Amino acid sequence: MNPPRTDRARLLFVLALATAVTVFTATVPLLRDWFDLRVYHGAVHHWTDGGRLYDYRVPGTPYGFTYPPFAAVAMLPLALVGMGTAVVIALLVNLTALAVCLRLLTGTAWRRYGWYGCALAACALALYEPVRDTVSFGQVNLVLLALVLGDARLLATGRGRLAGAGIGLAAAVKLTPALFIGLLLLARRGRAAALATGVAAGATACAAWVAPDASRFYWTRALWDTGRVGRLDYVSNQSVQGVLARLGLTGHAVWAVAVLLILGVWAWRSRRAVAAGDWPAAFALTGLTACLVSPVTWVHHLVWLLPAFAGLVRAGRTRWAGALYAVLCTSVVWLWVDDTSGVDGFLGGNAYTWITLGLLLWLPAGHSSGIRPNRSRSASATAPAPSTAAAVIAAPSAQPGPVSAGTAAAAGTTSGPGLGRVRRASSDPTGSTRPAASNPQSSSERASS
Repeated sequence: MNPPRTDRARLLFVLALATAVTVFTATVPLLRDWFDLRVYHGAVHHWTDGGRLYDYRVPGTPYGFTYPPFAAVAMLPLALVGMGTAVVIALLVNLTALAVCLRLLTGTAWRRYGWYGCALAACALALYEPVRDTVSFGQVNLVLLALVLGDARLLATGRGRLAGAGIGLAAAVKLTPALFIGLLLLARRGRAAALATGVAAGATACAAWVAPDASRFYWTRALWDTGRVGRLDYVSNQSVQGVLARLGLTGHAVWAVAVLLILGVWAWRSRRAVAAGDWPAAFALTGLTACLVSPVTWVHHLVWLLPAFAGLVRAGRTRWAGALYAVLCTSVVWLWVDDTSGVDGFLGGNAYTWITLGLLLWLPAGHSSGIRPNRSRSASATAPAPSTAAAVIAAPSAQPGPVSAGTAAAAGTTSGPGLGRVRRASSDPTGSTRPAASNPQSSSERASS
């Protein structure tokens, strides 16, 4: 089938595709029914009514608030609105954050593809399971990713005076982004690392002043109680700890060794990327590592893989980007939701972990970032650098044939089977792939995270 050529035909095609994606995400059995948003909304209402923040449980479930107190302080406006209004706010915030992430990942390449390419990319992103889950849970992952990518952009363009503030805010809401402070230290960006640490500490101190009892409880008890989050061996936990738990290796020694090895690979590869000025790759590697070493990485946390897909496309590995992205659109791990035993369970039930680990080991890094500082704008206009386009931007390419890595790097273009066609390669995540209807949070065994 020939792609639409006129603006009218493209608009009709985008509207039809967007309608199909909307119907799919609204009716697929894996829709999460805003469960995490219900946790946030209920917890802040309970808290402002005089209750204890971490005592709240969603009615009929054992699940409650699990984030640091600063996250609850930031969510206090939810106490002023009803649940319906909260859903609308969450949708608008997530869609805005998704647009910001797409803009930051593509850099200036979005101009080449225009509105049509961006629309196709947005549809492809909507099919990505971690994005689907983030939106339908009412989660905050995309907001945190946008904050961190903003710092990556500042560093890559030589405007690093405020770099670190976004990372600090993200780390104050969830602990996982704190690994990006480690990246700044590895890169010897002391100013940015200090700013990130200061912002995170300041936000935490602010929360301690507003809610001293909640802060004391979180940092002394709730943080160390993994049972509040859920079962480590549940299939949605796609971290190394989750793999080991599903194998029955519940001791800390094996996990600690695995974490040290992963951190060693991350430090080595990230330092090489930074030395070459490849900040996008360094941030992508850090996001991958954070997902692997965190004790709990639910499927919706894997939005942190999006910068890695952008890196694959930037390096001309469009086919690999499309194939791996397609797997992450299929919800394939849920085929083993009840039983992860056997070779098939080990491989399929941990499929997202293997993809994350493979990207950490083999993601192209150490190339030019493709982002020029402001002072080089005139030079970049005559000799464009490699594009940092996200993997999904490959979709609107009009060239059907494959492009070599060298050609893609020289021309700043991508082609071949892009992620806008991802659904052809994926399976329908319905029926046997879904958890029980009563399951919230990708699991009936875990709380909001």
